[in-house]
Amino acid sequence: MSFPLWFTEMHPVLQALMGTLFTWALTALGAAAVFLAKQPSRKLMDSMLGFAAGVMIAASFWSLLAPAIEMSESSPLPPYIPALIGFLLGAAFLRLLDMFLPHLHLNMPIEKAEGIKTSWQRSVLLVSAITLHNIPEGLAVGVAFGAVAVGLPEASMGGAVALAIGIGIQNFPEGLAVSMPLRREGLSRSKCFMYGQLSGVVEPMAGVLGAALVIIAQPVLPYALAFAAGAMIFVVVEELIPESQTGGHSDAGTMGAILGFAVMMTLDVALG
Repeated sequence: MSFPLWFTEMHPVLQALMGTLFTWALTALGAAAVFLAKQPSRKLMDSMLGFAAGVMIAASFWSLLAPAIEMSESSPLPPYIPALIGFLLGAAFLRLLDMFLPHLHLNMPIEKAEGIKTSWQRSVLLVSAITLHNIPEGLAVGVAFGAVAVGLPEASMGGAVALAIGIGIQNFPEGLAVSMPLRREGLSRSKCFMYGQLSGVVEPMAGVLGAALVIIAQPVLPYALAFAAGAMIFVVVEELIPESQTGGHSDAGTMGAILGFAVMMTLDVALG
């Protein structure tokens, strides 16, 4: 698939910025749903959270782990070693953030807030939870564009664009998942939208950082790809899947995950 010349000739860090600004925009679009008169049902929310989980699982393998293993085939180490190390480090990094950053998962009472004890309001804790797992998403997109810039045959512009599109699609329900609970907390619609889109601000920052890192230090690329995968899988297992299964509509959450996986797999194979 061909892309506009102005985009392909752009500096990879700017490409990563463009890609993550797109994912941020989809987060804002999801948050803007709070201005609709009727709030979505819990069944729809569960299916959308499941969809987001499916997209992230597929992206972790097709867009991150598989290329990381292929890139390591010419290294002196067994090709699975860099992917394994990066994957475990990514999960460990998110676990540390999960332990220390104050946050509150959706549909949980404030007494169940995790991380360091704080006097933050419930609304801030909810935004913090979504912001937490937007870090690996932005990092993944940035690393993907950085890999293309390095010129490795295992990385392609189509694959990086597919990843940005997939992450953007699943960011829509994430923006919705922030703004709607805040509305039920009694916040104004404008404040709910502001908090919802704010949760995605971290993605452009993480994306630029990821792209710059792999361009400066090419040997870390397989580790960086796998790192993003490990961080995303941690988020899926820790947050998205449990939240899609506890609202009384587990089948909807499961089918949403299946659909999300299928969509991301198709995007990656078709464009990459």
